[in-house]
Amino acid sequence: MKIKYFQDTDTLYIELREAKVAETKDVDENTLIDLDDKGKVCCITIEHAAERVDLPNFSFERMAA
Repeated sequence: MKIKYFQDTDTLYIELREAKVAETKDVDENTLIDLDDKGKVCCITIEHAAERVDLPNFSFERMAA
C-alpha cells in the first residue's frame, strides 16, 4: 500500500494495491474509487484533502489477527 499527498493540488492518493484500473467511480465530487477488471478497489483519490481529512495526524497500525 502507498499513500501519496500532492501538496500543489491538495490531493491524497491511496494505492491499496498495484493493479490496472478498469473503472473509476465517483463517490462524491471530490472522492474517486478506482476498480480493477474484477471490480476490486485498488485506489482512492481524495481532492481538497486538507479540508476533508486530518493529514498532520496520520498514523498506521498493523493489528494482529
